[in-house]
Amino acid sequence: MLQSKYFRTSLAIISFLLILFLGSKVIFLFTPLVEIFNLLLVPMMLSGFMYYLLRPLVSLLEKKKLNRAVSILLIYIVFAGLFVLFWVLVWPTLQEQIQNFIDNTPYLVQGLQNQFNKLQDNPALSRFFKGDSDLATRLSGYLNDAITWVTNSMSNLIGVISSIVVIIATLPIILYYMLKDGHKLSPILQGLIPKKYRREGQDMLKDIDSALSSFIVTRVLLNVVLGTLLYIGFLFIGLPYSLLLALISIPLNFIPYVGSLLAAVPVLIVGFIESPSMALWALIIIVIAQQIQDNVLSPIIYGKSLDVHPLTTVVLVLIGGDFFGIIGVLIALPVYMIIKIIFVRIYEIIVAERVEEVPEQVPVTTEEPL
Repeated sequence: MLQSKYFRTSLAIISFLLILFLGSKVIFLFTPLVEIFNLLLVPMMLSGFMYYLLRPLVSLLEKKKLNRAVSILLIYIVFAGLFVLFWVLVWPTLQEQIQNFIDNTPYLVQGLQNQFNKLQDNPALSRFFKGDSDLATRLSGYLNDAITWVTNSMSNLIGVISSIVVIIATLPIILYYMLKDGHKLSPILQGLIPKKYRREGQDMLKDIDSALSSFIVTRVLLNVVLGTLLYIGFLFIGLPYSLLLALISIPLNFIPYVGSLLAAVPVLIVGFIESPSMALWALIIIVIAQQIQDNVLSPIIYGKSLDVHPLTTVVLVLIGGDFFGIIGVLIALPVYMIIKIIFVRIYEIIVAERVEEVPEQVPVTTEEPL
């Protein structure tokens, strides 16, 4: 009985559940570790993101016979120069738009309601609002609730500032050592894999590294180009807060599928408060920019390397957001890609071993007697 497969499987399940039960009783011992993990999670994520973004530049400089550490420091100097340019050329305009938006916040709800009242008074459009006379009030209430939520969130400003200080203090250090010694991580991970599967493990690590690098670099390029197109279009139609809205759209568009809708909401609200025609032109600009990104740039820059069904992507985003908030939304797709690659490789190994275990059937030949 002790050698039966059923008994060993049951014993393994019972042991696993017992470990979980005992772990739940002493979970307070792991509280400091969890707090440290939460504190370093964002800097580590951003460092990994920047690592894949800057690694091609470090490799390019290394090919130019520059030392790896010198290459990293040179990239840091270039980024410092770009930050100074941003502070001198972009920040004054952005700061002015942010301040104007804050000052005009109390008038946004009233402006939205006034525009809806004008639409209801229009004879050509009034029939669309019959039976729903409270639509403007309800939408204004939603906007008011959203503004109130943003205002209340400002009470956590001290915590946000402390987190930013931690990120600024730790990110350059973590990123430096990632760029300097990142190539040493793969051999270390390969050493943890049994020798029998080391070649498959090496291929798996290469697939994961290639998938993450392609995903991060191409998403950054596409979203930066999209933000630039939106900013040019918003300037062309004279949309208020054009720079602020374009910059907000860049991080939101990192969220697959849902992000483009979230980025369009503030643009359409601001445009509608200015005038319904402005909202329509803003929507046209967004659609044109999205079409350029999806149909022109994506096939060139991104290709079809991300083989994930749109419905799967939406489900992943919802699950990630429910469990881990905005961080879960951003990392849901990369984590899924890693897990998918691991499981595909394990499945291939299992199938290959089963094929090898099948004994070869020797064909039986009958010899005729002489």
